[in-house]
Amino acid sequence: MGTSQDDGATPVKNSDICESYTTVQRLCSQPSGFNGLGKVVNTLSGKKYFTGMSILKKTINALRRRLMHQLTKNIGKSNSDLNIGPIVISDIKRILICRPNKRLGNLLLITPLVQEVIATFPLVKIDLFVKGNLAPVLFKNYENINRIIQLPEKSFKHLIKYLRGWTSIKKSHYDIVINVIEGSSSGRISTQLAHSKYKISGEINQDIRLRYKDYEHNAKFPVYAFRTYLTKMAFIENDKPVPPLNLRLSPSEIAEGRIKLKNLVNNGKRTIGIFTYATGDKCYSESWWENFYERLKAEYKDYNIIEVLPAHHISKISFKAPTFSSKDVREVGAVIANTELFISADGGIMHLSSSVHTPTVGLFSVTSPNSYQPYNNHSVGINTNNSNTDDWIKAINKIISCQSSN
Repeated sequence: MGTSQDDGATPVKNSDICESYTTVQRLCSQPSGFNGLGKVVNTLSGKKYFTGMSILKKTINALRRRLMHQLTKNIGKSNSDLNIGPIVISDIKRILICRPNKRLGNLLLITPLVQEVIATFPLVKIDLFVKGNLAPVLFKNYENINRIIQLPEKSFKHLIKYLRGWTSIKKSHYDIVINVIEGSSSGRISTQLAHSKYKISGEINQDIRLRYKDYEHNAKFPVYAFRTYLTKMAFIENDKPVPPLNLRLSPSEIAEGRIKLKNLVNNGKRTIGIFTYATGDKCYSESWWENFYERLKAEYKDYNIIEVLPAHHISKISFKAPTFSSKDVREVGAVIANTELFISADGGIMHLSSSVHTPTVGLFSVTSPNSYQPYNNHSVGINTNNSNTDDWIKAINKIISCQSSN
């Protein structure tokens, strides 16, 4: 996603953690201190770590995730198995949504839930509990958003601000509190700390598994959990499609995006956009993208092809296509909104494309399409491990065909 992972950490064995912890203790006790860490190469569970700082970072993160999961696994369980009883819609005035994460994709994935909450309680005021500085940009056109509680990205560097964020939850009173992702330890803790009669913990129960075939999707599941909880409040079950991701670009933003796109390719042709970068193992190689790009050029001669660049200006096709780059995520979204189709590996920009309602082709090689694939406007997620270039072109042609028939 982009996509998470305070909430999807790779399983770590107890023996690995103990061995890692012992190693870090030993290294830190050496006279050379942290300088000594950088000279050490160690092997843990068959995986080689090439720098001591890498050992330290990975070990601390593994310990943190394991410890937090153990401490919080029973925290914040909602009473979803109980019949809570009917409520009056007008009585629900304040709702807290907890997703303490800073990533673009993970924050955009909660926009369907926010829309669902507003559709259910039109006059509600929503507080968001998040991390980092991106949420105010993404939710600027959501009028029901009352307050965004922002934890700093680096908690120890900004400890006072970090603690203020947590205490502000404790001081406030809400009618409903929603934890978006069950696997998020900080999400469960914040849900537990908040004062509210009704709490939706986000656990995946058997009822949701059986009722919704696509419950695994990280944008759809929170909506299903919310709907399921509401049936305990005597609400009629909502069987409408889950709202799409939505950045809520204004007409003026879209118009500005159109101008910027014309500045790149002003020839009357329709435009296909691509984003060739991704984080970690989700990133495809230069040769992979160059081969795919050449195939796209051959197949879609009547289209422009532009490349949206990440903030650090990396192109996996060596800048062979016209490029667009901006640090303003809404500006990037506005340009994508004016393309006919957008192609990206799983990540924040893929979700950004989906959130501006451009038909999106998401490329998956590591993460699960069931959890993150774009799902609106004929969008599709493709597992590139069990498909080939011909399959991808067929998927693109199907989207183009659907657009032409609309």
